[in-house]
Amino acid sequence: MERVEVLVAGGGPVGLAAAVELGRRGIECLVVEPREAVSHARPRCKTVNVRTMEHLRRWGIADRLRERAPLSPAFSTDVVFCTSLTGHELSRFTGVLGLAPQGDRFPEVGQQAPQYVLEELLREVVGELDTVTPALGARVVDLAQDPEGVTVTVAGPHGPSTVRADHVLGCDGPRSTVRECLGARYVGELALRPNLGMVFRAPDLEARVRHGPAVQYWTVNPEAPALLGPLDRDGTWWIIAFGVERGAGERDAARILDAAVGGPVDATVLSTDPWTARMQLVDTARVGRVFLAGDAAHLNPPFGGHGLNTGIGDAVDLGWKLAAVLRGWGGPRLLDSYEAERRPVQDRVVRAATANMRTLSTDLVSDDLDADGPVGREARRAADHRIQETKHAEFHALDLVLDVDHRCSPVVADGAGERLPHAWLPDGRSLYDALGPGLTLLTRPGVGTTAFTRECARRGVPLAVAAVSGEAARRLPADAVLVRPDQHVAWRGPTPPDDPAPLLDRVLGR
Repeated sequence: MERVEVLVAGGGPVGLAAAVELGRRGIECLVVEPREAVSHARPRCKTVNVRTMEHLRRWGIADRLRERAPLSPAFSTDVVFCTSLTGHELSRFTGVLGLAPQGDRFPEVGQQAPQYVLEELLREVVGELDTVTPALGARVVDLAQDPEGVTVTVAGPHGPSTVRADHVLGCDGPRSTVRECLGARYVGELALRPNLGMVFRAPDLEARVRHGPAVQYWTVNPEAPALLGPLDRDGTWWIIAFGVERGAGERDAARILDAAVGGPVDATVLSTDPWTARMQLVDTARVGRVFLAGDAAHLNPPFGGHGLNTGIGDAVDLGWKLAAVLRGWGGPRLLDSYEAERRPVQDRVVRAATANMRTLSTDLVSDDLDADGPVGREARRAADHRIQETKHAEFHALDLVLDVDHRCSPVVADGAGERLPHAWLPDGRSLYDALGPGLTLLTRPGVGTTAFTRECARRGVPLAVAAVSGEAARRLPADAVLVRPDQHVAWRGPTPPDDPAPLLDRVLGR
């Protein structure tokens, strides 16, 4: 029987991110994924947000994603609402989705990239890690756990096999076998309105767009209330037709595209993807040694681009904590904190994405938007006002993305838990680049660290110590700050305690 420390069920972006986080920490992982190749037919997520890019920077691959993304960060940071791509502009948002810098607030801007680009990169990175083994063309079909581990049945191309793992991560999506084996279930709602996604080729379309480059165009007209945008600069586009069922949408694809463009367009539909939004959280994301992450644990409407990014956050949280426990410096309460920390984040994201869905192109259609003269101008002015009022939070949601607060976590000290405030160091590096792979003790000049360093060494806890000055020191929330591997503050104070044992017991889940 094969034995691994962690078996990851599902090798999509969330499962691969978990494997990268674990594998970089020397944890032996098996990633079980049914798909042998990554499909380009359905791009799904197209926004890799600021927080996910910070994780990619920590893994050393942020630039690798930008190099292979079809749209460079300089392409556009705009979202446009219009009657059609060649019609009247109704409203515009700039600096959207964290795609533009905001001073020192973060070291990496967001990146527009189809999900398959990120997934292929993560597969490549996993292949570079000696501790991670991908099992492609295989799927988890059953599991049973006992106090010492989990026995997993895997169906592969050469028949079934059995794997013994210390822990299992269910990153196997909305139809999760792992979730089913645990007896966990989604709780929440299903939207009533169907939608049809399509990918199409229209090489001449970019030149016809009246409104200039944008990452999203929302078309507000009764013939094609839709959301669309470019996947690359070579004529490949995506579109979501709101309120359209698959059969009708596939029959009327040419009409829908013509109406969204505002005239006949030479387009070839490459794929279709019918979907209905779901606003759901699993009733439990952990049973014993088995955890659920990503779409296996939560589902939200895609508006705002939060789903995949929230799943990456799950993977990071689980990854470093499992590594700490498996290497002996983390205690059992560290794993207990997974749901305590991630559940509020997931719930907040579901609620925000659901609010974003309350106003779509179908809800903005009104008479006279294409009319000439004063009547048309007044209709468009009213539409602009409504769009700015109802959609601003969708495109400017950095507080939702970055202000994740773990104050209620059992493994952070009182008053701590926030993401470490970012700053640039005098040598040009990000403050985050000065953090170690384990705990990091950041101090302003003159703060003593001897007792804390000695206690961590005695326990075998990986600790980096850095004294910072200048703007970074001014941005620290206290003279001494203990930072976790995920860049969240575990403790802060005027000076490390003379006896750090109780503090370390708490933040390490002892």
